[in-house]
Parts: sequence; structure tokens; C-alpha cells
Amino acid sequence: MKKRIFSGIQPSGNLHLGNYLGAVKNWVALQKEYDSIFCIVDLHAITVPQNPEELRRNTLELAKTYIASGIDTQSATIFVQSQVSEHAELGWILNTLTKMPELDKMTQFKDKSQEHRENINAGLFDYPVLMAADILLYDTNVVPVGEDQLQHVELARTLARRFNHQFRETFTVPEAFIVKEGMRIMGLDDPAKKMSKSASSELNYIALTDSPEKIREKVRRAVTDSGKSIRYADDKPAIRNLINIYALLDNAKPEDIEQSYKGKGYAEFKNDLAEVIVDFLGNFQAKYNDINDKDVLDILETGRGKGKSLAAKKMEDVREKVGFLQ
Repeated sequence: MKKRIFSGIQPSGNLHLGNYLGAVKNWVALQKEYDSIFCIVDLHAITVPQNPEELRRNTLELAKTYIASGIDTQSATIFVQSQVSEHAELGWILNTLTKMPELDKMTQFKDKSQEHRENINAGLFDYPVLMAADILLYDTNVVPVGEDQLQHVELARTLARRFNHQFRETFTVPEAFIVKEGMRIMGLDDPAKKMSKSASSELNYIALTDSPEKIREKVRRAVTDSGKSIRYADDKPAIRNLINIYALLDNAKPEDIEQSYKGKGYAEFKNDLAEVIVDFLGNFQAKYNDINDKDVLDILETGRGKGKSLAAKKMEDVREKVGFLQ
């Protein structure tokens, strides 16, 4: 039997190139090798305020993004997290096994608390436990994640072992999977911060829906390092980030990109990078625009059925071991 992967993205607005390169591109490559479950994690999204109508629309648009990016709906399972209630149920049970100091040390909570000071709610603090439930519910073997989610996967591993020790063998202990170059695409306006759709300036990111003109403008205005050489090096974080984007979209090695621009300037490199992005997103947008909402709803309903079947079976076992009447 194939090993299983599980991953998800929040439906909280237009996805950007960093989301694609750090997550969805990996999923497309991995789906042939693994039994694949790709969730739209709307329960996680509401840890920050959401407009209900926008959340529903974003959920459908994210499903379309998965499909247009190359997720094979005949073999992979796509569904919406809130439509499988076992996620929340297992999350509560795992809460009773999670130590407060384990959540206190989560760096992403600290970062989000700074970003959303007016809404530091319990869900924002407890986010990693629900993520652990998402993963463990499906006996996931491999979790494709970015660098900023490694702590959360480690918590899922800890909780799986803790439950197995207390209640007998129940959960698979998952492993994280990371592609080094794609795990953290940084902002075009600040290579010290991750590319983010919630950034204060839209010059930080390239949205998957950006027009060719907007893409060229954003790449042209992307910050660069001091000096003129195009080197893939830690002391040139801005150019290193742009080379990573180029290499991942062009299926090339960063070192080969560096070599091909030896003796050339930033302007030529940026012009070429912009065209690589324009070509990629042109193809993506054509596929995206060809998908209608009814087809997406049908795919999500099929996925919900598959997800519910797996989750219900696992929760029946969990309830029996915990001691709940059934």
C-alpha cells in the first residue's frame, strides 16, 4: 500500500507564488507516489476574523486553485475541513493531552499575536492541536510543510506517541517533508520576511491571479542586494530568493541559474524572471478560469465522503479507547 500524505491551506484570500512553490507544487509532485489528502482548512482560517461570504467564496476559489495547479481529483482527495466534524472532535481530545508549555513555545503563535493584537483568541493559541488532529485522523505518514510549520508537525508526533502510550497503539507517527528551496519564499520587498498575502504592501507578493503587467511591475521593483553580481549566496538574500523562484518555476537548479547570469546585471535577470512568472501564471490562470463552481462542488462532495469515511472509522477506535459510550 502507498504511504499517505496530508496537507492543507487556509482559504483566507488569494494565494500567492510563495504558497504555490512552498506547498502546492510539492503536492503535485508527491501525489503519484502517495495516497494523497489535500484539505481546505477553513476551521483554521477563522482564528482571525473572516467575512462569511468571502470565506465561502475563498473556499471554492482555493479548491479551484488546487485543481488548476495539477492536483489529480481522480486519485487525490480534496475536501473542506469543517465538513468532516471528526477534526474538531479529535482536536478536543488531543487538547486534554497537550501541555500548556508546549503551546507557549510555538513561534508562529507569537508572530500572529503581534500581527493580530486585537484578536488573540484561544483558537489562535490552540491552532497546533487542531493541526495535529488533522494529520493524525488519517494515519498520515508524511506531511509536506514549510519551515514555519515544523514545530506543529513535531507536536503532532509528540501527541501521537503520547496517546499511543496512554491508550494503546492508535495513531501513525508522521514525518515532515520539506523541499529546501521552496519551503520559504520570502517577500519581494523584504527578503527577511516570508511572502505573505496579509503583508501591508502588495509589492511583497505575486498573487496567482496577478496580471502580466502587475507581475512585471512587482518584479522590477523587487529589492536587490548591494553590489551587481547575481550570486546564490547567504550574504545576498534578496537575489537568492529571486533565484529560488526562478529555479522552482523553470525546474532548474539554483546554481545553474546563477551560472547562466554570470557577468550580467540585475535588470536583465529581473526581466527574464518576470517572463518566467508571466508564462507560468498565464497557463495556470487559463486552467483556473476553465473550472466552473458546480464541478468544484461535486469534487468537494466526493472528497467529503472519502474523508468522512476514513475519519469516522478512526474516531470510532479513539472513542472506544478513551472510554466513551458508543
